[in-house]
Amino acid sequence: MELTLEQVSYKYGKGTPLERKALDGVSFTIPEGSYTAIIGHTGSGKSTVLQHLNALLQPTEGRVTIGNRVITSKVKAKNLKDVRRQVGIVFQFPEHQLFEESVLKDIMYGPMNFGITEQEAKERAKKYVNMVGLDYDVLSSSPFDLSGGQMRRVAIAGVLAMNPDVIVLDEPTAGLDPRGREDIMNMFQALHREEKKTTVLVTHSMEDAAKYADHLIILSKGKVMLEGSPREIFTMDEELRKLQLDIPETVRFQRELEKKYGQPFAKLCLTVDELVEEILSVRKKVKSL
Repeated sequence: MELTLEQVSYKYGKGTPLERKALDGVSFTIPEGSYTAIIGHTGSGKSTVLQHLNALLQPTEGRVTIGNRVITSKVKAKNLKDVRRQVGIVFQFPEHQLFEESVLKDIMYGPMNFGITEQEAKERAKKYVNMVGLDYDVLSSSPFDLSGGQMRRVAIAGVLAMNPDVIVLDEPTAGLDPRGREDIMNMFQALHREEKKTTVLVTHSMEDAAKYADHLIILSKGKVMLEGSPREIFTMDEELRKLQLDIPETVRFQRELEKKYGQPFAKLCLTVDELVEEILSVRKKVKSL
């Protein structure tokens, strides 16, 4: 499913003394099947954009197109339930949203709320609890008896069980240790590849954006400042510096190595594996001179 924002502006507290514009004429398209990262500092507008992606917020001005639905300020919120099934959001610390007495019931809650039968909801719970790396026997446990990392996986399984066309990830690894962080991100990458779901990662991590995304949108002060592929965006060192954003560690290390070897690498390296491959290639060329 494709998502499009056209000249979207949003004001918090509109018409009050506390009125504040969070988005200012934002336009972009998230292509169907893409893995898009929306990047920006606190206050850039990325969290407000996120809430427009499944109509939790409606634009003050402009329009949001979600599949074949057009959302404007005039659309009644009660008519947007189907949109919220199509676009599933994994918020920061999703484990805080757990509330049922068992893992099974918690995962089943979302699908059944959208009209799925109890039997189908059970089948989805079994499928997705396994997909997020948990054993089936956890289904009978209370989610509050689990570790923090397991609780997060249960909450993620609950979102996936609704079978959304688009998955939006809001800093999904916040508070996790490095191993847990990598496991969760690799899980979403596998899901994106296997089920061809449009995936949106809202993050401040340039490393995650470089490693997983194929499309980047850079926000600052409620506006889109840069948009393109990771290889395009991460060549824009000066533009990113002006936005107080840094390039990924792999790209920074590549720049230092290019100075050392006295020649540019054949491509911009976004992952450690790509960097190692290029280093070996450049060393062979240098030795042959």
